[in-house]
Amino acid sequence: MSVLHEARAALWPSAGDRHGPLVPMLIGLTLVTGVVDAASYLSLGHVFVANMTGNVVFLGFALAGAGGIAPAASLTALGSFLIGALAGGWLGARTASHRGHLLRAANVAQVALMSVALLVSLLAATPPDRAARYAQIAALALAMGVQNAAAQRLAVPDLTTTVLTKTLTGLVSEASVVGGSGARVGRRAAAVGAMLVGALIGGLLVLKVSVAAAIATALGLVVLVALSVHLASRGRAPWTSP
Repeated sequence: MSVLHEARAALWPSAGDRHGPLVPMLIGLTLVTGVVDAASYLSLGHVFVANMTGNVVFLGFALAGAGGIAPAASLTALGSFLIGALAGGWLGARTASHRGHLLRAANVAQVALMSVALLVSLLAATPPDRAARYAQIAALALAMGVQNAAAQRLAVPDLTTTVLTKTLTGLVSEASVVGGSGARVGRRAAAVGAMLVGALIGGLLVLKVSVAAAIATALGLVVLVALSVHLASRGRAPWTSP
């Protein structure tokens, strides 16, 4: 099976796929990650709200005495992300028997939190003051913590929605050219592509339009996923079981 064929199968899964529509939905949320991290890094003070590895590294740089780094921003993102992940775990424990309901609940929480970030962005001055920046960082990181916890609970291989290191490693280390199985190449490639496209879209919106436009785009994508999973999970399909 070609990479393009596998990628197409990931975006439009067959009726018998054990993960049902979760794969394209999580790829869509990976796109969201690219958009919000572009918005936060380019406009909110060189901080990530989804990829926490970067914030831990930034904190190390700050402790070493490097300039141009705001450790308070990284700590705000880290703390908010962890609280969001805790909330996502709480939601997951209460919807554990139905993966569609789990994702829908997480999406609803994300929509609420990202709406707060968008409202602050629209009301803030240009450039935003410290309070407005930190409010947006906290709201977005909370939302992405919820998303990451939900993705982990859903347990769809190679689709964490926020981290690509393991996905990239599997893409090349398990390739058929080195004697590997070559499994899930299309899904992995789609996830990497989604993050890249999301970062491109987010970067263009921040640089050419505004950070509010980037946040609004990410919010719209989450709403779309929420509506899709709501419609898809009204019954008890095989993919809804954990």
